[in-house]
Amino acid sequence: MKKSLLSTTLFLLLNFAALAIGGLFTGNAVSSEWYQNLAKAPWTPPGWVFGAAWTFVMLSFSFYMGRLWVNAGKHNKLVIRWYLTQLLLNIAWNPVFFYAKSIDMGLLVIVGLLLNVLLITVKFSRIQKRWTLAILPYLIWLCIATSLNAYILLYN
Repeated sequence: MKKSLLSTTLFLLLNFAALAIGGLFTGNAVSSEWYQNLAKAPWTPPGWVFGAAWTFVMLSFSFYMGRLWVNAGKHNKLVIRWYLTQLLLNIAWNPVFFYAKSIDMGLLVIVGLLLNVLLITVKFSRIQKRWTLAILPYLIWLCIATSLNAYILLYN
């Protein structure tokens, strides 16, 4: 239990640090003329939903990863490799999409992130069993975010 609490705390720190770093590249981009003038999907949620969703997603993902770290045993090197890939892709999307204004590359990054998280889910579902439910909000949110990015690419 103590090991799980320590690893969950570490993943909480890492995941929220990643969100903060990504947020640095977003800055005022959401209110920028460039972003405001983009055609967005009709299902685009209000701005406050993004912060709430990412907070919930990173909380549940941290619990998932904390538990996975304890349960993975000999697979921990693989867990860390896939986790770090996820972390880098998660951080990369904001500067690619908002700072570089590269909608197509943003879509590639977020599809890569979605596939990475899906692979983590599938690969470790036997180890995680019921804890797999804790990664589902991340997968659902990534599907939504990917669809929003794809819509922007298709209609702009």
